Amino acid sequence: MDIIVSPKSGFCFGVKKAVDIVYDAIESGDKVYTLGPLIHNPQVISDLKKRGVIVEENLDNIHTGTVIIRSHGVGQDIYRRIDEKGLKLIDATCPFVKRIHNIVYKYWKAGFDIIIIGEIKHPEVIGINGWCNNEAHIVYSEEDIAELPYIDRACVVAQTTIMQTKWNELISILKNKIKDIKIFDTICNTTYVRQKEAKKLAKIADVMLVIGGRNSSNTQKLYNLCKMYCNNTFAIEKAEDINKNMLDTGNIIGITAGASTPNWLIEEVIRTMDNMNKKNNMDIEGKDENNLNNGNVESETNEKTINHIKAEEKGETEEKTEATKKIEDEDIEANTQNINQQDSDLTENTTDDFSMEDFENTLIDIKTGQIVNGKILSVSNDELIVNIGYKSDGIIKKEDVLIEEGKELSDVFEVGQEIRAVVTKLNDNEGNVILSHRQLEESEAWNRLKDAYNKKEELKGKCIEAVKGGVIASVEGLKAFVPASHISTRYIEDLETVVGQDMRLRIIEIDRHKNRLVASQKVILEEERRAKEEALWETIEEGQKIKGVVKNIVNFGAFVDIGGIDGLIHISDLAWTHVEKPEDVLSVGDEIEVVVLSVDRERKRVSLGYKQLFPHPWDDVDKKYPVGSIIKGTVSRITDFGAFIELEPGVDGLVHISEISEERVNKVEDYLSVGDEVEVKVLDVNPADRRISLSIKEAQAEKEFKNLKKEESRTSSSHDNNEPIISMGEFFPQQKKEDNE
Repeated sequence: MDIIVSPKSGFCFGVKKAVDIVYDAIESGDKVYTLGPLIHNPQVISDLKKRGVIVEENLDNIHTGTVIIRSHGVGQDIYRRIDEKGLKLIDATCPFVKRIHNIVYKYWKAGFDIIIIGEIKHPEVIGINGWCNNEAHIVYSEEDIAELPYIDRACVVAQTTIMQTKWNELISILKNKIKDIKIFDTICNTTYVRQKEAKKLAKIADVMLVIGGRNSSNTQKLYNLCKMYCNNTFAIEKAEDINKNMLDTGNIIGITAGASTPNWLIEEVIRTMDNMNKKNNMDIEGKDENNLNNGNVESETNEKTINHIKAEEKGETEEKTEATKKIEDEDIEANTQNINQQDSDLTENTTDDFSMEDFENTLIDIKTGQIVNGKILSVSNDELIVNIGYKSDGIIKKEDVLIEEGKELSDVFEVGQEIRAVVTKLNDNEGNVILSHRQLEESEAWNRLKDAYNKKEELKGKCIEAVKGGVIASVEGLKAFVPASHISTRYIEDLETVVGQDMRLRIIEIDRHKNRLVASQKVILEEERRAKEEALWETIEEGQKIKGVVKNIVNFGAFVDIGGIDGLIHISDLAWTHVEKPEDVLSVGDEIEVVVLSVDRERKRVSLGYKQLFPHPWDDVDKKYPVGSIIKGTVSRITDFGAFIELEPGVDGLVHISEISEERVNKVEDYLSVGDEVEVKVLDVNPADRRISLSIKEAQAEKEFKNLKKEESRTSSSHDNNEPIISMGEFFPQQKKEDNE
């Protein structure tokens, strides 16, 4: 019995790194948790539990200690929660998985839909989804893709362990469904190599043993792949799972193992089979020395195999360390690799006797009108040459390709790119098959638009031209007419201003036979406006503060759009002061906050206030202008009994005619004019009645008295010269007269 171990069996770099991290953490003496099983291998998990590692699925149950993120990775929110709980974090996420997180987060933030090709319940996929707010579309079959909603632009990544063939199959479908698509082949290269080597070994082995945890995704895929080429393929978790009947069917035993399988487990399997083989030889032929020697030779061979595993493990670790460092240092897009060629290597026919007849049998049979998949062999300014698996290559002329105006074929297509087209002619008299990419794309676009029309779905378009009566918009690569009355809810005078703008459209008329496609943006905008209006009528109430936009100004006020409803601010509610024209306070387009004064749901009317958001000028007026204080103001109005002085906008005080001057005043106009700035003294403040009594003459007297005091202080030193002192009567003539009397 010959035992052959497939290269790259057992721990991949990411898993080995995670396991090493946990064992190192155990040595620290801290309480160690892994958030979920570290890897999909029960033997490793059991050993870690014996050493005190606690497997916890729910972060809420961890309050102290160290939390280790497993190699599958987790979503962004988990890191935040660990930090909030004050836990020590050790991140053992595989660098190749971390790279996917970076890609997903970058494109999600840029507005792309995220598509993950993988198993929806796999922890790696769940973790990736956590980097786009759990909004990713997760697909694993053609049926999953068929159920996707309309997606304008998308970023596509892969679970690291999926089969390359499945990736290629689903990517081919997605390319035809999504126009703007960014594709990142994130399948782990180690996974590909492991599958490739396992396949080669399965072809020559009589028996294949696939070692790994039963819950391991990559182990299951290895088993399915080996089963395709070796009927006697068995999945085992540990050496004890092997029985004699498994090995009786052949002489060549192949072994491969999943990425979560430790090398010591592979060694145990080899030794177990070796012992079973030696026992079998003894039972059949007795203790013949030659047979014992044969057994020893095989045992020695298997020990060499085990030693080779150990040596390869060391070399692979060093190699992967450098590879991982490189990945982490490079930009995520620059690191994206196209490994379609690797997949073709994986599925290549390794049979040496491959005849021309066999080759002919692989060629497809095509007919006019058939849709074919192909790979671009060359790109020129005039045409694409495509390998469609037929005895002749296909040609797609530039006029038969649906691309944006002004772009060359080389701007859109490249050699090696997959493309779908419809056969229009089997032979162009030169042996070539003529294909049309445009015909297929337009046909599928018509079908998509018909479906959108029936479902009344919103579509994204772009205005490309203004024509008589409306504009032309590009929708799904087709031209749709948008009547001028359906562009907006408001009248657009110059249609050229719409050209180049993105549009939200709904198909309102479609007839493929007449090549007629009519769309409307207005119906979408009106529906949204009605929905906002209905929602607002249900919630709006008096006293509510709400933001709005000034839509129109009239002589009696301003109309404000408060989210689907137009409310009126009457001119009297614009400011606490008198307003001559609403334009003096507001302008069309101003974004303002207003307060709801009244709501009339039956008549659909809302009264709004603007001045109510600002303090009333008379609030705390007694504190601002205390009795006895001297302040400045401006004459705002003159009456027979005095003058009104504006102290601030909205606050006027009265200077009675008797308080204007020490002299007798017959006409106020003889002393004051509107606009004069004067100093007044506050005699009385009545906030309740909104009255302030002021005096000019007392302010003047107090000012002169202060000047007198200053003069007295300055001239006090001149008393020795017998200079006379000015009496009060000289400043107040009336008072002087009374003193004389």
